[in-house]
Amino acid sequence: MSDYKYKRVLLKLSGEALMGNNDFGIDPEVPQKIADELKPAYDAGLEIAVVVGGGNIFRGLSGAAAGMDRAQGDNMGMLATVINSLALQDTFERNGMMCRVMSAIEMHQVSETYIRRRAIRHLEKGRITIFAAGTGNPYFTTDTAAALRACEIGAEVLMKATKVDGIYDCDPVKNPDAVKFDKISYREVLRRNLHVMDATATALCQDNHMPIMVFNLDGDGIFDRALRGESVGTTVVEEEE
Repeated sequence: MSDYKYKRVLLKLSGEALMGNNDFGIDPEVPQKIADELKPAYDAGLEIAVVVGGGNIFRGLSGAAAGMDRAQGDNMGMLATVINSLALQDTFERNGMMCRVMSAIEMHQVSETYIRRRAIRHLEKGRITIFAAGTGNPYFTTDTAAALRACEIGAEVLMKATKVDGIYDCDPVKNPDAVKFDKISYREVLRRNLHVMDATATALCQDNHMPIMVFNLDGDGIFDRALRGESVGTTVVEEEE
């Protein structure tokens, strides 16, 4: 435990990441890879919370673009995150990690209802706690849900796993000359309109002094190395005076 920089963290995963090489749904190898990444930190006693998106199943914005009512589409997207959360829970438990799913939308048969104090107690007891159904409200992304829950539970850092190894000044997939930031301020992220998280999530983290770490989860042991304080991506922090 003493080797780790953080004690309590929140990991944000995209729903698309769970697809792996598939075009839709969940590739079983991906939750297993995530479990493998989290296991060393779990065994060391770190308190780990998780928020996962639902884009591998349904995206509210896509539905709205096709003419669907935005609130209805977002409700469907929140239910998609519950499916992903249950899949992660099953994988974690099969790998010997105690886990609870807490949903912002009540569905007692498959998950607990989110209650902040109960969530903190789960973490204190060493249970990975997955926060499902976003914030429970339409028009808010799971990025914003991750920022909100990280602040609520007193996480020391919000860790966002992406397809790239940090934050760049432009899309590194489209531009090979893109420059990576090792550290950047919330203000710069918002000013440059860098798509780290949506603006609401970034502003919420800024207002509550919640550091954001952006990294690629694909590398073996990357999550554990990040928790030990190694520079594995980009950190979003306060501006230096």
